Amino acid sequence: MSDINERHRDRMERKKAIIDAKIAAADKNIGVLIVNTGNGKGKSSSGFGMAMRAMGHGMKVGVVQFIKGAMSTGEELFLRRFPEECSFHAMGEGYTWETQDRERDIAKAREAWEQARAFLRDPSYGMVVLDELNIALKYRYLDVHEVIADLLDRPEMQHAVVTGRAAPPELIEVADTVTEMTVVKHAFKAGIAAQPGTEW
Repeated sequence: MSDINERHRDRMERKKAIIDAKIAAADKNIGVLIVNTGNGKGKSSSGFGMAMRAMGHGMKVGVVQFIKGAMSTGEELFLRRFPEECSFHAMGEGYTWETQDRERDIAKAREAWEQARAFLRDPSYGMVVLDELNIALKYRYLDVHEVIADLLDRPEMQHAVVTGRAAPPELIEVADTVTEMTVVKHAFKAGIAAQPGTEW
């Protein structure tokens, strides 16, 4: 048994040296642009987890939801309890297959982007969460180049988190961190209805 422990300690010592060198080399301190995309669950969940993490560090957070808004979500109900720390704007009118009105969806997306732009120009916000923005970009409700220009022009230390399926390649290209959620299993496919606390 002591042989196993010895080998483990040796491996961890080597690993620590590698990781310490990488940490030392990462010497830039700037706000990061994060994109959560893919067909798997967890894109918005991760974004709101980061919002709470940022608030825990004393950062003010701005949230704009581009599609959701027709019904209250757990994240909205929770974050609205902290109006001094989080400004929450649910500006969509529901899923595109429910609204069935492209012109109105475009108008709502543009209105939401104006709110997002106000956050992205305000250095008092340490993090801006743009929930389901990728959906608005996918359906071309907003111009991807205009969105990218505003994201890149934000204050130097401000973090921005963009969520939603089908992130456009142009956004992926300029982002600092991109995560693609992949479906392995999903309860809905087994006939389990969307549950409060896990889906909304």
